[in-house]
Amino acid sequence: MVERVGILVISYGSRAASMIDAFSRSEKYEVELYIADKQKNPFNLEKATVHKVIPDLDIEKIIEFTKRHKDCIDFGICGPEGPIIEGIRDRIEGEFNIPLICPTKEYALEVSKVAQRHLLEESCPETNPRFKVFEKSGYKNEKEVKKAVWKWLDELKNQAAVKPDRPGYGKGVGVWGDHFRCRRELFDHFMSIYEHDAVIIEEKIDGEESSFQCFCDGKNIVPLPDTRDYKRAFEGDLGPNTGGMGCYKDYGDYLPFMTKKDREDELDAVNKIFKKMKAEGAGDGLRGIPFYVAFIHSKEGAKILEINSRGGDPEIAALMPLLEDDFIDVCYSMIEGKLKKVNVDPRAVVLTYKVPPSYGGFMSRFHEEVDEGEVGIAADLTPAYRLREKYGDDLRVYPGSMELRDGQTFPGKSRAVCCVGIAESIEKARFISQEGIRSIKGGALWFRDDVASSEHINKSITHMKELRA
Repeated sequence: MVERVGILVISYGSRAASMIDAFSRSEKYEVELYIADKQKNPFNLEKATVHKVIPDLDIEKIIEFTKRHKDCIDFGICGPEGPIIEGIRDRIEGEFNIPLICPTKEYALEVSKVAQRHLLEESCPETNPRFKVFEKSGYKNEKEVKKAVWKWLDELKNQAAVKPDRPGYGKGVGVWGDHFRCRRELFDHFMSIYEHDAVIIEEKIDGEESSFQCFCDGKNIVPLPDTRDYKRAFEGDLGPNTGGMGCYKDYGDYLPFMTKKDREDELDAVNKIFKKMKAEGAGDGLRGIPFYVAFIHSKEGAKILEINSRGGDPEIAALMPLLEDDFIDVCYSMIEGKLKKVNVDPRAVVLTYKVPPSYGGFMSRFHEEVDEGEVGIAADLTPAYRLREKYGDDLRVYPGSMELRDGQTFPGKSRAVCCVGIAESIEKARFISQEGIRSIKGGALWFRDDVASSEHINKSITHMKELRA
């Protein structure tokens, strides 16, 4: 007799679609999916037993949806950070006694970058870049705060990154040499945040970035392989930061520019953070993916840029297809505090996103390349799905910001769809991913062509060799 299991999924984007795909692949369970979705995602709609669109993912509406189906739901999972920050787990577990796979509100670490810096100071100071916090209450006027900023920039020799304390305030992260060419530009960016929020100015680190993720049951953490994200909008790492234009994973656990020691340093740092938080009573509150850590590997060793308390997008979507264990069993192990090991296919992965012309400032910068007749029309994913006949499970197609209307899929304003290629090497995985993404037509969608290119990877390898020398 196959055991029936009902799963609540709080969903937005390709990240959640990859989790829904993992649940749907179960051969052990008869799966019923109750999906609270930001839009009418065509992939999720097909997989759902019950699908409910909640455009703003309002926490009260999610609670109403859960209440309606609580007798059918065994556990749930939350993909996006918004409901986690608002305390969705506390509410669902408190009101319905349904376990939810995500940290509690208290341990949503992305709420405050200042708190993160202090956590690192106390647990693994060697990973913390030099930083200074500028609180709104700390200065009488703009002239005074400007004087303090200038003094700190003198100490950093202008090599600075400017960040808001809280997510969603101001213009986000800005980096010297990438977003600012002079102090005036930096200070304008600083003030755009400062009028809303505290600001951190921290040392800009020269190095190569990796994304570290892990599953956690409150007692143990089980690390997943490293990935490399492509934050900048345009090829050559130019343009504004985005949610991520794609990512790659090498064969094995760490990236081509990393050494085994780099990976061990990451594990050591995350274990120190986990140990510190457990000692302070975090425990079960960290269930889920509590540490999605952005590392940068420098000549001084591994430094931490930021920590989030949910899976990365696109990073977790690149790894979910590699799970060799039934994802439902993994979730039950997290709920029961029995998580020991997760088996992962060691092969390489490349994930590439297609996005609308309004995303990342593409339209304003490359307007001559945009077929304006395609803007706003439906996109056709069927050629990519057809390629699965050729590649099988080595190609995954995950719609993100896409909505089904009158039988057609229309791109939204964010990352529309990703294709995940899996192979023995990065080069072969990239070929599969790109063949899939190029086959998708319509909506004037575009993608970053150098994701996981040999040129970009070799540049990272050379850069790290130079830093280590």
